[in-house]
Amino acid sequence: MTIQIVNQSNHPLPAYESAASAGMDLRAKLDSPIVLEPLERGIVKTGLFIELPVGVEAQVRPRSGLAIKKGVTVLNAPGTIDADYRGEIGVILINLSNEPFTINHGDRIAQLVIAKHESITWKPAEKLSDSDRGTAGFGSTGIT
Repeated sequence: MTIQIVNQSNHPLPAYESAASAGMDLRAKLDSPIVLEPLERGIVKTGLFIELPVGVEAQVRPRSGLAIKKGVTVLNAPGTIDADYRGEIGVILINLSNEPFTINHGDRIAQLVIAKHESITWKPAEKLSDSDRGTAGFGSTGIT
């Protein structure tokens, strides 16, 4: 799949780091560093604009290393970029640690995953078919 991209940053285009990678790192495009205090959130711009085909979305996801090492994650994970959005990709980050976290120009702040999706039509019904699980909800299949 080929996707049009406008890059207004001075960073290389997002790329897969290995042959089996699902996500590509997004980098911060900043004029000056941003400091996120504990429990503070903010939008970090990337300088990237994309044009997705209908039936495809881009998902903005946390970077696992940033989450475990620094306690910083994507607040609305995964964030969805729809095919008709043409604005700059921004990443909503939150600092869940007890220490301030500084984001610098060029820092890898999130991952971008491209995924196909289906559009559906609802079919109203009076009843759903039975299943082994039935209506058993959260935690019903066990803790471990």
